[in-house]
Amino acid sequence: MSERLQPGDTAPAFSLPDADGNQVSLADHLGRKVIVYFYPAALTPGCTKQACDFTDNLDVLAAAGYDVIGVSPDKPEKLGKFRDTEDLKVTLVSDPEKKVLEAYGAFGEKKLYGKTVTGVIRSTVIVDEHGKVEHALYNVKATGHVAKLLRDLKVEAS
Repeated sequence: MSERLQPGDTAPAFSLPDADGNQVSLADHLGRKVIVYFYPAALTPGCTKQACDFTDNLDVLAAAGYDVIGVSPDKPEKLGKFRDTEDLKVTLVSDPEKKVLEAYGAFGEKKLYGKTVTGVIRSTVIVDEHGKVEHALYNVKATGHVAKLLRDLKVEAS
């Protein structure tokens, strides 16, 4: 089971393909804050709700200095379909080997309908301008998470 990140930790570096196969690196975002969120599967109800919520609030987050990257084990082709089907504007990257998911503590044992299973733990890690973990939130809910994040980060919808 992977270790959960703590505020002050250095965020694990990554470079993963996006929905179009272009490499997206955490290092590309140095100087800006980054919300890295981890979700189990594209084109599922909860993950769609969460991705749409991030898309709906992308301008507000960007104005407050935050970039948003969604990470799942889905292949780039599925991410492209997800983006196009739902008209998503967030950057979605593919981690089929689950190395980044594990490095961020977003893969391991979780409860699903009362059973213990191994899988993606819906998580959000906020990385500051210098690549350090500012907040690490695990087992977040898909619905209402972005609204709570906006409140917690004191980001106002304009």
